Amino acid sequence: MSEKICDVKDCGKESYQTVPADLAGKVFTIDSKLTKVHLCREHYKKYKKETKKEREVRRADWV
Repeated sequence: MSEKICDVKDCGKESYQTVPADLAGKVFTIDSKLTKVHLCREHYKKYKKETKKEREVRRADWV
């Protein structure tokens, strides 16, 4: 099985987590128009910090 790599432009590190592309696109330059993107550990950490409020709002809709 091939290992996934980070979908952020100019990053070739191993994938750590998969996240929704619409939120990740607000933080990073993504190479393609996918529904989900793979992020390395460093980019995932930045993604969590930058999209914290938006993710909280999305979770509030579930209740």
